[in-house]
Parts: sequence; C-alpha cells; structure tokens
Amino acid sequence: MQAMTLKSPGGLDQLSLKNIEPTVPGPGEVQVEVKASSLNFHDYAVVLGLLPTDDGRIPLSDGAGIVTAVGEGVSKFQVGDKVLSHFFPLWQDGRPNFERIQGVPGDNVDGFAAGSVTAAASTFSRMPRNLDFAEAATLTCAGLTAWRALMVETHLLPGDWVLVQGSGGVSVFALQFAKMIGCRVIATSSSDEKLERLKQLGADVLINYKQTPEWGDKVLELSGGHGADLVVEVGGSGTIAQSVRAVAFDGCISMIGVLTGISGEVPTAELFQKNARIHGITVGSQQHQADMIAAIEANDIHPVIDSRFELAKLADAFRLQESQQHFGKICVEI
Repeated sequence: MQAMTLKSPGGLDQLSLKNIEPTVPGPGEVQVEVKASSLNFHDYAVVLGLLPTDDGRIPLSDGAGIVTAVGEGVSKFQVGDKVLSHFFPLWQDGRPNFERIQGVPGDNVDGFAAGSVTAAASTFSRMPRNLDFAEAATLTCAGLTAWRALMVETHLLPGDWVLVQGSGGVSVFALQFAKMIGCRVIATSSSDEKLERLKQLGADVLINYKQTPEWGDKVLELSGGHGADLVVEVGGSGTIAQSVRAVAFDGCISMIGVLTGISGEVPTAELFQKNARIHGITVGSQQHQADMIAAIEANDIHPVIDSRFELAKLADAFRLQESQQHFGKICVEI
C-alpha cells in the first residue's frame, strides 16, 4: 500500500509517498482499508513541525474506511463494516484528563494518510449511514469539536445566539449544529462571498470583520443588546477581546483555535463583570462521537466539503489550507 510519511523536523517539502506493507491485526485489533481523510489545523501543525513527532510519521488524524481483517477477540466489528476513526482512542467517556487525550493518530502514533491502518478496535466507531467516506472523514476532529462546544459544554436553547468565526471546518459545523437545535447564528468573515455562503447555510446575521473591526459591539447591537450565548472562538489572541465584548451575560466562549496567535490580552474585568467564561476544548470522547453520529443521521446533516485531493497531492491540499481560501473541509481520498 501507499502511505505519506513526514521526515523530521517537518515542512511540506518533507512529505514523501512510500510503499509499505499492511500490518496483520493482532488480538483486539482491526485492519481498515482507508478510503478518505480530511485536514485539520492540528495536522498542519504536525506537518510543519510545530508539533514535533517521530521521524517517518504517517500524518492525518481523521480516517474513514472499510474493515478488511479482524483480530482475535474483536466482536465490535466484522469484515466489510464501514468505520470512522476516533481522535482520542483512549477517551471513551467522562471528562477529559491527561491519560485520555494521548494516542492521537497522525501525532502520537501513525495516522490515516495511508491505504491501510491496523489499530485497536477502540480506535474506530461505526460510520454515519447517510454519508460517503469523504464526508464521514470530516467528523473525527472538526465535527466533534463543534459538537462538544454546542451540545456538551453549554446548555443552549432554541432562540439562543451562537457566534461563529470564519468558514473553516469547525465554524461551519457549529453553524449546522446550531441551526439543527433552533439557535440564531451570527457569522463573521472577511469575505462577503463567504458570508453569502454562510447565509445560505442558515446564518441569521452576517458581519464582515474587516469592514467592522469592532465587531463585538456590532454583535451586541444586532442581538438587541443580548450578545452571543456561545462564541465559537477559533482565532485566539487576535479575536478574544472582541469575543469577550460580544459574549452575553452568563455566556460561554469556547476556545477552540489559535489561528491568530497562542497568547494575548484578555479583558478580564469585562469577562467577570458579565459572569461569562472561557472554556478550552480539544475534540471530544467516543460517547460524544456516538451521540453526534446519531444526530447527523436523524437530521440528515451533510458536511460541507470545499475540495478533494488524492493522497499524492497532500502537500497541495495543505497549501490550500494555508491560503485560507477554502470554505468548509478539505478532504483527501485514498
């Protein structure tokens, strides 16, 4: 089979396609023919060397495919089952802790930029019945991150306000899940074209943050002074001040990304005056994924895919991600 490997210390020019032998599954393991993966900022950080990993690592945390062999003692899956990877193979349920967030594919261990992966059966869940492989492969990281922000760590009600930033994978999923439960959505972007597409997906209020740099005040104005009950924060230091301004009293800022920097000033006085909170989120548990899959099937939600690349063009896929010109998810079909 073919696999894309990364030479240390990293860089897009350090990706190379190699032929490797599939691994026969041992006790408790399954072998999966990988059909698709998708790109996340986490994968980009690994490939660039921002998150150092072993030399020769196979990247990509997300994977969807078909079970081709089953090891001794595995009853969860059979040959021919369609499966989806878990970002955290060790986090089955409950609250996160250090041990549960180890073993991330494409980082701590080899990932899904390969034709075949052999791993513990706990690495996989069933795949949503209503999605193709590429659509399913967008859920492992971005979809589940948005799900946890909206459905696990906050208590949103129909009519509540949700603010999403930009048009990347997490933000688009957050928009889709928010509309699914009847929330009102405020979307920000620097592109009027992308704002129009977000409107087509159901966004109720649109803000071009280049035209309105103080968009936190605009959120308060457009929500009748209420603010956003949940802010899905993907920017980090460059946007957190405006997010604090935009958040409602007793609201939540789900800190998911650091696209504009890893540290910065937080208006702490305004945050506690509003009795609001900032909550860091890294993906979710296997039980969260099972709940998300059930909701996706029940509501026939389909992820938004910007483009699909073959495995040999993985570096080009990352360059598109780097350009921030995409809308939704970038997939790799294997």
